[in-house]
Amino acid sequence: KISEVGATDTEYPLHLVLYAKDEKWTLVNRAKSDKVVILINNGIHPGEPDGIDASMMLIRDAAAGKINVPDNIVLAVVPVFNIGGALNRNSFSRANQNGPKAYGFRGNAQNLDLNRDFMKMDAKETQTLVKLFHTLDPDVFIDNHVSNGADYQHIMTLLSTQHNKLGGNMGPYLNKTFEPKIFADMKTRGYDLVPYVNVWGKTPDKGWNAFIDPPRFASGWAALFQTYAFVAETHMLKPFKDRVWSTYALMESIIKIASDNASEIRSTRQKDRAQSIRSKSMAIDWQHDTTQSTLIDFLGYEGGYKPSSISGKPRLYYDRDKPYAKKVPYYNTYEPKTAITVPKAYIVRQGWGSRVVERMRLNGVSVVKAPQDTTMELTVYRILDMNTTSYPYEGHYLHSNISVKKVAKKITVRKGDYIIKTTQQAKRYIVESLEPQAPDAFLAWGFFDGVLQQKEHYSPYVFEDLGFKLLQDNEVLNNKYQQRMKTDTAFANDGAAQLDFIYKNSPYYEQSHNIYPVYRVEY
Repeated sequence: KISEVGATDTEYPLHLVLYAKDEKWTLVNRAKSDKVVILINNGIHPGEPDGIDASMMLIRDAAAGKINVPDNIVLAVVPVFNIGGALNRNSFSRANQNGPKAYGFRGNAQNLDLNRDFMKMDAKETQTLVKLFHTLDPDVFIDNHVSNGADYQHIMTLLSTQHNKLGGNMGPYLNKTFEPKIFADMKTRGYDLVPYVNVWGKTPDKGWNAFIDPPRFASGWAALFQTYAFVAETHMLKPFKDRVWSTYALMESIIKIASDNASEIRSTRQKDRAQSIRSKSMAIDWQHDTTQSTLIDFLGYEGGYKPSSISGKPRLYYDRDKPYAKKVPYYNTYEPKTAITVPKAYIVRQGWGSRVVERMRLNGVSVVKAPQDTTMELTVYRILDMNTTSYPYEGHYLHSNISVKKVAKKITVRKGDYIIKTTQQAKRYIVESLEPQAPDAFLAWGFFDGVLQQKEHYSPYVFEDLGFKLLQDNEVLNNKYQQRMKTDTAFANDGAAQLDFIYKNSPYYEQSHNIYPVYRVEY
């Protein structure tokens, strides 16, 4: 069945192709089904069209009876996700790619990279796919891509959600069972599969680090909802035909393995969902463990440096007349960098409903409004510092390295403020979108920038006299001021800084400045 499932940033709708042998299976009865649902996304980057052709061929061959899709599998295929980019056809934007003759462009109709859009959800097609995803609740998600970076013999590489970050029962099952089965099966199909070659500007013969996929990426976002996510990355220097057939083979392989291991795939998801709801702590940021690696079989080409014909400076090159097979270290272990205790609930001030709460609702989050004014003790974050990009990134000035201070404070929750309990299936998403130090939280994407700007101030010539009186009347403030004068020479020589110090430590300083408008209700 082919159907229109929602809007995009163009005049054209997003389409979905459903394939199942059970003609009674529908999106409506998905929750009662014991079939494994595999969602296949194509054309998120339309200049990487291998999956578009491979999926069309796969569905055609299944419908014609040339291949067998097992009875316990439902295929849900998005033929082209980024329609705006697909319409922007050309033959040059993928400068090094070996075919096809014409293809789409990476940016969508807003010139957004949709594989960076899954937390901020700026594009209509992202919002449509998010709603579709939660309706389907896929057990397995495949996102088809084409990659560059280094040169090697492999046609297909595979990027999976990083197993430590996935965690629970699913992480070990992915790392020790699901992935190895795919690698072994692909070898029988004639493809030596390796993990995504995460190498740029150097040769891969010394090994590489596994790619960590935060939830701005489709695969990292899918993992927040306990879905096994795979990103197919064919090698753009290989002929288009070979790339398409390797994508076809990978999808066949995942279908077979998902069918054969359906009970384990479904049970690990169910266990992790139950475990997530019960969890009292959660990692929100990850760092690489450089001490742990495994050896993998890699088929490469000897590389080196020679003078550039353009600049005369050393340039990297690969010699395809010198292929090699060797074992290289693969560093695929990450550990929590930042972990938080999970609150009983979050309260979002009502002014942020249209930007933040509506995105959460699209992700299946249950949100209720406070029925009346209530004063209660909550945990409040004060934003102390952050780094911000000097140039826009995907339509936003992205914040990072956000430092905060937590304080317990009596807050009046107003009628209409939004209450989001954490004891629900979308728990990981709730935490990673609302905790201010999470790398892809709404704060990082600038959705709360209004609180970072001070709205009220003072006239120095008037506040001078009031400031002096405040020092005289407030012993604590005076002691704090004198201590700063003794320890900070620049401060001691800067009258304006001294006056501002008094102001910001007085009742006249606006209480909402740099206060994160999302509060925690602790257990």
